[in-house]
Amino acid sequence: MYRVMLALPALMLSPAVAHAQDEQETAAPVSSQLAQRAENIIAAMREEMAYDAVFAQSFRDQVPEEQFRSINAQLQAQFGPLIGLETINPVSDNAAELNIRFERGRADTVIQLEPAEPNYVFGFLIRGVEPVNDTTQSVEEALAALPGNVSLLATRLDGSDPIISYNADTPLGLGSAFKLYVLSALNQSIAAGEHSWDDIVPLSQSSFPSGILQEWPEGSPVTLHTLATLMISISDNTATDQLIAVLGRDAIEAEIAASGHSDPARMQPFMNTRELFVLKSGGPEGIDGFRDAAPDDRRRLLEALGTMIPSENDIMAAFSNGPNAIDIEWFASANDIAAIFERLRSTQDRIALGIMGVNPAVPDSELTHWDYVGFKGGSEPGVLNFSYLLQDTEGNWSVVTMGWNNPDAEVDQQQFNLIAMRAIALVR
Repeated sequence: MYRVMLALPALMLSPAVAHAQDEQETAAPVSSQLAQRAENIIAAMREEMAYDAVFAQSFRDQVPEEQFRSINAQLQAQFGPLIGLETINPVSDNAAELNIRFERGRADTVIQLEPAEPNYVFGFLIRGVEPVNDTTQSVEEALAALPGNVSLLATRLDGSDPIISYNADTPLGLGSAFKLYVLSALNQSIAAGEHSWDDIVPLSQSSFPSGILQEWPEGSPVTLHTLATLMISISDNTATDQLIAVLGRDAIEAEIAASGHSDPARMQPFMNTRELFVLKSGGPEGIDGFRDAAPDDRRRLLEALGTMIPSENDIMAAFSNGPNAIDIEWFASANDIAAIFERLRSTQDRIALGIMGVNPAVPDSELTHWDYVGFKGGSEPGVLNFSYLLQDTEGNWSVVTMGWNNPDAEVDQQQFNLIAMRAIALVR
C-alpha cells in the first residue's frame, strides 16, 4: 500500500521472472547490460546522466523526470545522501534486484531492461528502504521539517519510556484511523456476549468510497466478521457505517471514554462516514452551522443529514480542492491511539488481531522482523494517520502511531511513509 513505486503497474516483475529467481541454486553472472544500466540508474539519481538516456519511453510516460527527481529527493531527505550501488542480484540477463545505499538506509529495488539494445530500463521498483544507523534525533528533525501539525509515538508496550514521543499528547484529525474505535467497540461487545463474529446482519447502510459494499444490494446478508475486515483492511466506509448502526452511536462513544481517550467529548456526537461526507459537501453555511452548534444540536443536525442524497460527484468535488474543514473530523492523540491498540490487544481476541493484520502496510522486507503487524491508516486532504501494532519474534509488543494535519495544503503520503518505516525500525 505504501511502497515507493517507480514502475509501470504491469512491469513490477512478471510472474515468470519471479519464478526464475526461485529456481536459481547458485548466483548467476551479472550480464554486461545489467551492470551498465544499474550504474546508469545511480548516475541518473545523481543527475550525472540524462534521464532519457537511461529509462525507456514507456517508463518515462508513466514516471516523468520531475516525479523521479522528487522521489529521489525525498529518499535523500529521509535517509541521507546517496552513496551508490551496493549489490546486484541477477534474476535473468535483463532483470535484477539491486541494493542502493544511502547514508542511513538501503533501498531494495528491482529493475527490468528492454531485451533489445540499447537495453533501456523499462521497470524500476523500490520495494522498501531499510534504515541503517538511524537515530531518534534524525527522525524528530524530519518531523519538525513538515508543515502543519505533526505527532509521532514509537513505544514498546512494556511500561518503558517511549523511544520517540513527539507531540504525542496533541489531538489530531484521524481520517479513517477512527475505525479502530469501532473495531474495539465491536470487540468489547463480542467479549460481553452481546454479539458474535459470525452474526449475520442485512446491509442497510450506504456510504461513499473507499470500499466495495456501497455497490452491494440493500439487504445483502453480511457477517460482522466480514464487515470488520473490510472496514479495517480496505477502509470500507459502508462496512463502517453498518457496524456503527449495529452497535449504536452511544456504545462507540462509551468505548472511546473507556479506552482512556484524553478528550472523549471531542468525539461527540460520533459521526459515521456518510455524515461527514454529506456535511463537508454541503457548503460553508452547513459546515459553519455544525461547527458552532452545541453537542445536542449537532446530534439533530447529523440526523437531518441522513435524509440528504448528494451525488458521488458532489462528494468528490468537496474533497478535490485541498483541505476542507479539517477541524471537523475524528480526533485523538498519539497516546490515545496507543491506548486503543492496547485495549484491542489485551482482549487476546485472535479474530480482532487477525483483522488488523490483513493489510500490514509495510514492505515484505520489514515483515521479516515481526511475528505480527497490525495497521490502520486514515487520510483526507490535509489529514494523514499511520498507526501500527507490532509484536516481535520474542513476543514483545510495540506501537508506532503518527499523525499529520495541515489545514493549508495537502500532505505528502509518500514522505510520511518513509518516516514511518524509520520509526518502525527504531522499535525493533
